[in-house]
Amino acid sequence: MNARPKKSFGQHFLHDKRYIERIVASIAPKDGDTVVEIGPGEGAMTLPLLAVARKMTAIELDTDLIPGLQARAAAIGELKIVHSDVLKVDFSQLARELGAERLRIAGNLPYYISSPILFHCVEHSAAIQDMHFMLQKEVVDRMAAEPGSKVYGRLSVMLQLACKVTPLFTVPPGAFRPPPKVDSAVVRLVPLAPDQLPKGDPAKIHTVVKAAFAMRRKTLTNTLKGLVDEATIRELGIDPRARAETLAPGDFVKLANAM
Repeated sequence: MNARPKKSFGQHFLHDKRYIERIVASIAPKDGDTVVEIGPGEGAMTLPLLAVARKMTAIELDTDLIPGLQARAAAIGELKIVHSDVLKVDFSQLARELGAERLRIAGNLPYYISSPILFHCVEHSAAIQDMHFMLQKEVVDRMAAEPGSKVYGRLSVMLQLACKVTPLFTVPPGAFRPPPKVDSAVVRLVPLAPDQLPKGDPAKIHTVVKAAFAMRRKTLTNTLKGLVDEATIRELGIDPRARAETLAPGDFVKLANAM
């Protein structure tokens, strides 16, 4: 029996087999991989992933879905279900508990909380091999946007400083129950190697990026007032009259280091 999607959890259950197969093929799990799924729902992605990985973990907040998911998974492989809000899950600790060097994370993320989940995963990127997420297409466009794009912003910069972001394909509303009002898209995030990560204080980088994009139409001189002065911005080879959306992710690191 199909569960009734709950609005409060932002649930849209994927049911189209063609897209499920494409997502599983994109993740390409291998026997022995430590796969962790966020929000498995009715198990549309869980069961095909489990059939290959033989053993996996799922994080589910909705208690009503857990018994049915465990029952369906029993004949396929070993499924460990963590009943929790994903934002409270320490992925670094989870990797240690599961005896994994690094986790492979997947999930159809609820639209209303997708950005906090992405930032939370990035905080634990040292314990993560890769991530495959289905999100609102508009969010994926922002994640992968380049400088100069209208949708390039804080999300683009913070994610690209931590990961290689690759949009994979679009998923139409009809692939879900109930159909959302927007297109979705699948994206792959691969955390950068330690030597590719920005050399600087993450808290300062976050402060500069947040301030710079707080008022998109204003210049850096205005948005970074009190953080980095105009002369210093110019010394870094950055035009103080430029707007945040024209800067490459690495420029924000330079600004943060000059704070």
